[in-house]
Amino acid sequence: MSNAIAPETELCLLAAVPDQGFHAVVGVIDGDAETLVLYRDGEQVRAWLNVCPHAGRALDWAPGQFLKSREGHLVCAVHGASFELQGGTCVAGPCKGDGLRAVPVRVHDGKVLLG
Repeated sequence: MSNAIAPETELCLLAAVPDQGFHAVVGVIDGDAETLVLYRDGEQVRAWLNVCPHAGRALDWAPGQFLKSREGHLVCAVHGASFELQGGTCVAGPCKGDGLRAVPVRVHDGKVLLG
């Protein structure tokens, strides 16, 4: 994988991502349109591919609808794997120790950009 990402691609407005919450967007990664999970913590946004490393399934229980545990982890709706939100590492469940594939994003002028 080359991690080729189209630079300066706008994914969404920062306001579309709820603080301490998730938002799904589509971005072009390695030439393919991929669904991404965005997580916002204040003015910082993190992004991962919407793919659980356990079985390759989408993390959301319905399109764009993600589960968050009481401990503040992203939870895969299929088999219950829990991912911490700093780096996307699985801390509980069938893929413990594996991680989500991070996608570099940044916030500029109220917009979430790829790269």
